Amino acid sequence: MTIQETFQQLQKPSRKRKLAFCIILACVIFIIILAVVISTATKHEKPSNGGFSEDFSITWAENHTRISDHGKRLELILDKKSGSGFKSKEKFLFGSIKMDIKLVPADSAGTVTAYYLSSETPNHDELDFEFLGNTSGQPYILQTNVFANGTGQREQRINLWFDPTTDYHTYGVLWNRRQIVFLVDDLPIRVFTNNENMGMAFPNQQPMNIFSSIWFNGDSWATQGGRVKTDWTHAPFIATYQNYNLDACVAKDAYAPCAMPVANKWWDQSEYQALSAAQQDKVRWVEENYMVYNYCSDMKRNPTVPFECIRNSGGFLGLGSLH
Repeated sequence: MTIQETFQQLQKPSRKRKLAFCIILACVIFIIILAVVISTATKHEKPSNGGFSEDFSITWAENHTRISDHGKRLELILDKKSGSGFKSKEKFLFGSIKMDIKLVPADSAGTVTAYYLSSETPNHDELDFEFLGNTSGQPYILQTNVFANGTGQREQRINLWFDPTTDYHTYGVLWNRRQIVFLVDDLPIRVFTNNENMGMAFPNQQPMNIFSSIWFNGDSWATQGGRVKTDWTHAPFIATYQNYNLDACVAKDAYAPCAMPVANKWWDQSEYQALSAAQQDKVRWVEENYMVYNYCSDMKRNPTVPFECIRNSGGFLGLGSLH
């Protein structure tokens, strides 16, 4: 064998070298795939925000709505003729739903701006934000409510600690199998935990659309118990929306792959299964300083305190924080 042939033979990889190379390559590929899976499970997905015309439909009174800024801003208008509303084209089951809203300015007495998720089924699930207008200079009241399998009447009301009419503020929910957290500017104002082990229904089977509307049926109850009526000389009343973030599971039914426990989505991670100590303090701060009504402490309506209230108050702080 010549020197050149010997050199060429040495350059040829042996079967063992080929096998070792394949094993190393397979390990590298497996590590990359595993990293992608872990990243998908622990990080937020890219939110949906294609524009109101793309992701939402006008549900009534299209001539009382305006979409501007290349589809990034939507206005709902209320006057004596009509209110207006919209809803998402997709249904969602678990995740994070957020939207920036600027509410009706000045004298908004008698008006109600509703922003909520609902399943539109006979025994429906629903998560409510209802903004109750007020006379000029008086605080806006935010009412939240939870329906599970058709049962509601779980209203809580707080005075907002800022003027929601001068700028946009973010209102949203974090929703998973363990809890529903209502948020204002990412500050938790209410938690509703899964109490199925106590025989109480929890919204975890019915996908829900996102809705919003502005209407005047609150004239008889929304502002100071209905004592203050709508002053139509201030019409039109306008609520404005922008910067929605739908980082949630799009689902047609409860068996959507992304809603299954094995999907291991970011909202299923341990840090989102309960409020942290700091978040519990924030819920308690809201309760102690801004809560004006809580169904849990309405003894006329509920002579016996609803059993879920102990878990749902102040981040599991108990009845001592109820008002």
